[in-house]
Amino acid sequence: IRDRYQRRVHGEPKSGLPKKSMPPKGKKEEPKKTLLLGRPGTSLQVGIVGMPNVGKSTFFNVITKSAIPAENFPFCTIDPNSARVIVPDERYDWLVEKFNPKSRDNYPWLQITDIAGLVKGASEGEGLGNAFLSHIYATDGIFMMVRVFDDPEITHVEGEVDPIRDLDIIVSELLLKDKAMIDEKVEKLSAAVKRGLEKHRKKELEILERVQQWITVDKKPVRCGPWNLEDIELLNTLHLLTAKTAVYLCNMSPDDYMKKKNKWLPKIKAWVDEHTPGEMIIPVSAKFEAMLSEMPDDERQKYLKENNASSALPKIVKAGFSALNLQYFFTAGEDEVKAWIIRKGDLAPVAAGRIHSDMQKGFICAEVMHFEDLKECGSEGACRGAGKLRQQGRGYAVEDGDICFFKFNAGAGLKK
Repeated sequence: IRDRYQRRVHGEPKSGLPKKSMPPKGKKEEPKKTLLLGRPGTSLQVGIVGMPNVGKSTFFNVITKSAIPAENFPFCTIDPNSARVIVPDERYDWLVEKFNPKSRDNYPWLQITDIAGLVKGASEGEGLGNAFLSHIYATDGIFMMVRVFDDPEITHVEGEVDPIRDLDIIVSELLLKDKAMIDEKVEKLSAAVKRGLEKHRKKELEILERVQQWITVDKKPVRCGPWNLEDIELLNTLHLLTAKTAVYLCNMSPDDYMKKKNKWLPKIKAWVDEHTPGEMIIPVSAKFEAMLSEMPDDERQKYLKENNASSALPKIVKAGFSALNLQYFFTAGEDEVKAWIIRKGDLAPVAAGRIHSDMQKGFICAEVMHFEDLKECGSEGACRGAGKLRQQGRGYAVEDGDICFFKFNAGAGLKK
């Protein structure tokens, strides 16, 4: 009795075990905050950037099935051309085949923009200069296209074909434009802080000065910097050109593409590893893709099989989509199969809000299956029986390819 009294009065745990700390009532654990570099949202676009006459417009025509001019002279493209491209996904095709829904043309998509060729001195107004750079500002990612094919009938503004020189020109011009913007911001804010007018923005000035150092001294793109959450929050308000993610496209001749060999590829790989490590390099032949696009489907498949070749377009579209930190989940049933675009790391309530804002406001839980589990088990009921249909709460980060059913309070969004 005395032992029980002591435990009750002094709070000693039974059996000598350490006392568990319980979270305060009414307080839920907050999900860990994540922040990605780049403009928030899901209606994002990738711009095709490169020197004049490297094949950008030909590539754009093929990948978007458009028919814009693609002539052999600099600045053939002046105003940017833009189109949506379907992101191919075998998982979506499988779901459509399984459920045979009434509504089935709901593929994920990627917005692609063809931008005029950049030349040396663009940051100071050369070529299309500021107009060109403003078109890049409007995009969220870059397909950096370089020419690695020789063709005496297609001129190069710098004379000889040299993709390493071209990459140096493009990156240096983008850095110079970012430097001009940052220098101006640092100068104005520094003067205001010194005069005591903007004392509360000292931290912002410190971040801007570190970005300035990274661009001017280290001479590296902003997207490669060692930024923390606070830095990224500020950087996302600046929309710097070198903060945009990049995928490198090496435009080859059809022969080199089918042989999978070109003398420039190892040099480009070394350049990327040194300047922007980890970013994807994809060999492509715009001329080869244009030829394929003109063939009937059965003839195209036969030609590819005979030559042991494949189109690079699906890989490029998927790479561009992923580079924007986008992914998608599925809703699937007899009425509709649809891919819903979200950002990587988005939590379940945000994903529900992509379907309807009321679903986010009144979110209760999400019933989630991984696509692979549904394919293996064969049905939702079998997944449930195998314990592979899980209920997830507010803190669940939706994964690419999840099949979701959201439960929500329909009256949560109504005003009282």
